[in-house]
Amino acid sequence: MNNFTFYSPTEFVFGRETETQVGLLCKKYGASRVMLVYGGGSVVRSGLLDKVKQSLTEQDIAFCELGGVQPNPIDTKVYEGLELAKSFAPDFLLPVGGGSTIDTAKAIAAGYYYEGDFWDFYVTPARPTKALPLGVVLTIPAAGSEGSGNTVITNTKTHVKNGLRMPMLLRPKFAIMNPELTMTLPEWQTASGISDMIAHILERYLSNTPDVQIGDRLAEGMILAIMEEAEKVIANPKDYEARANIMWSGTIAHNDTCSLGRQEDWNSHAMEHEISAEYDVTHGAGLAVVFPAFLKYAANHNPHKVAQLAHRVFGVADSGDASADAHEGAKRFKTWLHDKLHLPVNFAQLGVPEPNIELMNTRLHKLKGEVLQGYMQLDADATKVIYEYCKE
Repeated sequence: MNNFTFYSPTEFVFGRETETQVGLLCKKYGASRVMLVYGGGSVVRSGLLDKVKQSLTEQDIAFCELGGVQPNPIDTKVYEGLELAKSFAPDFLLPVGGGSTIDTAKAIAAGYYYEGDFWDFYVTPARPTKALPLGVVLTIPAAGSEGSGNTVITNTKTHVKNGLRMPMLLRPKFAIMNPELTMTLPEWQTASGISDMIAHILERYLSNTPDVQIGDRLAEGMILAIMEEAEKVIANPKDYEARANIMWSGTIAHNDTCSLGRQEDWNSHAMEHEISAEYDVTHGAGLAVVFPAFLKYAANHNPHKVAQLAHRVFGVADSGDASADAHEGAKRFKTWLHDKLHLPVNFAQLGVPEPNIELMNTRLHKLKGEVLQGYMQLDADATKVIYEYCKE
């Protein structure tokens, strides 16, 4: 196990009607002028946004609003938020929504005190040294951004989609998590979120670091639990306990618990970012296409952890042939994503019948380097093969 530093200060307030505490929590963390960040649609129609505003008003907290955040969050909304922040001078940010809303708020938080372009943080070595604090009211369990220091933004001019990871600076002060707020999500959004959280776990799990049994067993147990609860949620969207388990799993999947002391592999995520940046597909759905292809490639080139996953999670009997068992595990995972979550598992099903693999692959390596390091070393020929597997 490698040395590590773990810092996870977020206060999680979980359960029914917890959104009524938002004003008190903002005041607890020193907020007096709050910028609300949200998408629109469901948080407005459900009355949640009005509840949040009422709670802030009851605590004499002033607020302004930045609405209209879209899935696959974009730089132009961040710039809009930074302009609003200049005039309103908030001392706290409060995203109400899912990962896209939270990531947008984090980008605003990071850019607020910076004299340059916030986009520098995503494509250059520049890093923020100070950021606005933020809290979260979560409505979509998926990205885990409510408990992480990560944010991903797409540049609308270049189609570059990249992340910033600042766990010591950008973790939310608090996260309000009421599973009831997720009960009206469409099946597609629920399933895509589940795909995203499983990917987050696997990106920690696929590691060559030896002697990380605790992390491995945590990851395997979480995937088994998510798969079990996911099928319940798809069958009955009003199942509170299943919703609660799924919601908390999304947080744990991405708050670094499973990654401590080990090398991680985020290359599958980087490959999907190229797909969603180019074709604006739902991120979790794109991962349902990429990850089985990634596991298939790994089964040929570095099968040991994929075989272990196959044995411990997907019920594949140990044949003594790690590569064969890994292939079978990848196949079973792909089948589960399609048959149980009703997600696309190839480009055509994703709505991209003729993907420009050359464009995505070239941009991937321009952004991430000639050889992607991780569980496997992937040059442009290797990632092209994985993209080709995504057609199957």
